[in-house]
Amino acid sequence: MTRTGALVEPLRRIHIRMRDAIVAACEAQEATLLSGVAHDGVGDTLYVIDRVGEDVLLEAFDREIASFGTIVLIAEGLPDGGQVVLPKGATASSARWRVIVDPIDGTRGLMYQKRSAWILTGVAPNLGEATALSDIVVAVQTEVPLVKQHLTDQVWAVRGTGVHAERVNRLSGTQMPLTLRPSQTGTIAHGFATVSRFFPGARDVLAAVDDEVVANVLGPVVPGKAQCFEDQYISTGGQLFELMAGHDRFVADLRPLAERVLRARGQALGLCCHPYDICTALIARELGVILTAPNGARLDCPLDLGTDVAWVGYANDAIWRQVEGTLQATLRRHGLL
Repeated sequence: MTRTGALVEPLRRIHIRMRDAIVAACEAQEATLLSGVAHDGVGDTLYVIDRVGEDVLLEAFDREIASFGTIVLIAEGLPDGGQVVLPKGATASSARWRVIVDPIDGTRGLMYQKRSAWILTGVAPNLGEATALSDIVVAVQTEVPLVKQHLTDQVWAVRGTGVHAERVNRLSGTQMPLTLRPSQTGTIAHGFATVSRFFPGARDVLAAVDDEVVANVLGPVVPGKAQCFEDQYISTGGQLFELMAGHDRFVADLRPLAERVLRARGQALGLCCHPYDICTALIARELGVILTAPNGARLDCPLDLGTDVAWVGYANDAIWRQVEGTLQATLRRHGLL
């Protein structure tokens, strides 16, 4: 195993510790307690439940990753503005790796026990502040299941070596290999195709883009029939997993593009996807999922806490060819691109 690949098992162990601590907290406490605001961070509001994963994060990384050299650990809720150098006393300039983590992606769905959340981690060679999403060489994401859910998935990848996935039965401890395969269907017809609009603000514009894209790709609605479906999964890691697993065929998170429209209305842009939310893009790409910026360029962003990220995911080449041109034309018509 390469030195890079050797990072996988320690990261998996850290994720499992975090997952188990978060599930235990959900089992022990009511949603009203876990949903209290703990801190308004740079990129997002942190709730009490977020603190559970963060409490494990620093100690586990310090212990598990220490043998791999100095790291810069980036995550919401950490001291020093969300960027910590480990081991303590080392300097960022001497670090071998930059590791970006989202301890809970999908907090709101999890704390009300509506839907699974995900722990996300991406590891890149340390190139200083210029280190970007495209530099990530190892990625791990782990499902944080609902209390009533006995199966939980974990998936990981090292660049250029493919994807591995495992499903665990929490009740029996049984581990089984999991095969992930993006949809091979060449159309969004009768499948899940989503333009994200989770929160108030520009929902009308994003919904109009959604409707126009579908109408131009699939034609007019047939009375009594559904052309396709959407899934507003409030977790970027969850959306990526749905593309990986063949459940979704097209996902577009265009929220940052709406800033101009909102500014003209005298409104502010709300919460968007950030680099830590999309840090496991490597896994989806290793499976063949096509991830781009809305203008068709390769998806990339700095590994920081504050950058707003717009992204588009296509399950396969055929869907990319079917949708991308129409999507871009629609975005231009609405002044978003």
